[in-house]
Amino acid sequence: MKIITLPDGLNLENSQSVQVFHYRSSQEIARQQIILNQNTFSFLTEGTKEVMFDNSALSIDNSKFLVMKSGHCLMTEKLSDIRNYRSVLLFFTNETLLKFIRKAEPDKAESTEYKSVYSFRYDEFIQRFVKSLLDISKLSKGIQKKLLEVKFEEIMFYLTEIYGTEFLHSLTAKSDDSTQKFIRTIERNQLGKLTLKELAFLCGMSVSTFKREFEKHYSESPIKWFQNKRLEHANYLLNQEQKSSSEIYFEVGYGNLSSFIQAYKSKYGITPKQHHKN
Repeated sequence: MKIITLPDGLNLENSQSVQVFHYRSSQEIARQQIILNQNTFSFLTEGTKEVMFDNSALSIDNSKFLVMKSGHCLMTEKLSDIRNYRSVLLFFTNETLLKFIRKAEPDKAESTEYKSVYSFRYDEFIQRFVKSLLDISKLSKGIQKKLLEVKFEEIMFYLTEIYGTEFLHSLTAKSDDSTQKFIRTIERNQLGKLTLKELAFLCGMSVSTFKREFEKHYSESPIKWFQNKRLEHANYLLNQEQKSSSEIYFEVGYGNLSSFIQAYKSKYGITPKQHHKN
């Protein structure tokens, strides 16, 4: 699947520090690899959206919207009941964000974990704000530039007043070093169903580099390590929650029951059914 870079791929004016784009689609996408070159508001109006970064993941319907930090992410878009997907995207640069912070002088929020994506619920103010963005998107580029700089400050002042400044400081936080980012991505997704290519993308690596780094840190291949983690989780579900093989095989990442039973027996010497009898 081709990697999409935003906002570059939308043919917008790259010289503008704040840009708006009305995105519409009639096709669903699953775990599209996206490089966000700018921070982004995604005001979802139809459909559902899921985004996954190295340090956080969220899924929303059109009752919420997202604020995303620039970086690599996997994005899934599902259509509404009337087979549409729509969102209003508001892109803004790091320089614009820092300019706002210097002007607003917000209190430093205490946070134990910085995240790359936050979700907020629509209210009447936000709904009017999104409608105004659509109106602005129909104007000339020169007027858009002037108005969007004002609208950006408006939404940021409003969100920090209502929700505090934690999300604001997460957007400006420097990325962890590559080793921390790599290990965090692995640990967060050890029971997920991401491919090696998708995991490598979230880490900003090629697949070959990802495999080398993995074996350096975990002393075994990614395939073997992830399989062991999933089988250990299956063992926990069989022991502690008394679930059957047919209930858990898909949950632990296997496409069919027989392959799960074979893998489980290879690791533990007995089948899940025999495990229950014992």
